[in-house]
Amino acid sequence: MKHLLILLTLCSSISLAQSTINGSFIHGGINRTYSYYVPASYSAGTPVPLVLNLHGYTSNGTQQSFYTNFQPIADTANFIIVHPNGTNDPVGNQPFWNFNIWGATVDDLGFLQALIDTISAHYSINQDRIYSVGMSNGGFMSYYLACNTNRFAAVGSVTGSMSFDMYNNCNSMLPVPIIDIHGTADPTVPYNGNATSKPIEDVVDFWVARNNCSTTPTVTTVPDINTTDGATAEHYVYAGGVENHSVEFFKITNGGHTWPGATIPLPGNGNTCMDFNASKEIWRFFSQHQRSEEAKINLVNKLEIGVTPNPATNSLAIQSDFPITGYSILDLQGRIVQSEATTISTNIDIQHLKNGSYLLYLKSNQQQFIVRFEKINQ
Repeated sequence: MKHLLILLTLCSSISLAQSTINGSFIHGGINRTYSYYVPASYSAGTPVPLVLNLHGYTSNGTQQSFYTNFQPIADTANFIIVHPNGTNDPVGNQPFWNFNIWGATVDDLGFLQALIDTISAHYSINQDRIYSVGMSNGGFMSYYLACNTNRFAAVGSVTGSMSFDMYNNCNSMLPVPIIDIHGTADPTVPYNGNATSKPIEDVVDFWVARNNCSTTPTVTTVPDINTTDGATAEHYVYAGGVENHSVEFFKITNGGHTWPGATIPLPGNGNTCMDFNASKEIWRFFSQHQRSEEAKINLVNKLEIGVTPNPATNSLAIQSDFPITGYSILDLQGRIVQSEATTISTNIDIQHLKNGSYLLYLKSNQQQFIVRFEKINQ
């Protein structure tokens, strides 16, 4: 199904009624398209959350918008939800998101960050309350965003997973709250994994460790309010993470490659669990979390983690009573510009960095610390 997206010039005057707006801009030499929904409750000058909702393989933003139906939730909770469009992949020529797969070169990581900047330039967005969720290939992409940028307060995946490359080379050591929803009978992204995707329980365990959550979850049986949908659900909550982070997992027994609670059928994709609404649960989870750089900076100062010199020219010397087991350097837009996920020496080479301000994240014994530093010429 092809959809005509109308390019509108964004302007600072926003309608008081809820509205869906289409837009596009050039990124990486490609015309990238998207739509976004602004609730009637939005008021210019009052920062609101922003949610990216990423479609699956062969789908598009319009279909994802109708299928997941976040708009009534946005009306009540007052957030802007964006439905971007991927590009066609080099193998099947179908819409997709590129997280370094199939030899594709399209820069979806850069596009989605530029999209956040574009929306933020015209609307009042709370930069500490930006989230991403996706279905299937879009769920993979949400995890890729969590691994490669510090823009998101939390991310979610429905019927998605992590590739082996993403799992083994997740660039960021930063803790990111996660909600994962997956069916045990998913025919497209198997629950137990395959040659291209990790088992779902491994993915959950990965983010439980990354957030330093308790490895013993609270498990609740979701009431089986629809006994004819062919599926039941359990809700796992891993709490107690750094800065009150948590990881939540909905295990859908006999669930297929579908979005729980969705009323649009997907023939051939298996059972749709109707015992809960995935969109409502995702927003409930997102609404609990926000980015807090200041709290992390204060934590570093209390633990007396030292980084010298600051400003720095060629290298940073780390003074710590704890072994440093990895680091990431991010620019102030949240992009990772340098990282290492293994035990490092007490010096970090920064000769190639451009002059400016950066955030250095240090990982030590399952804890994360942050220090801001300046890079200057000699």
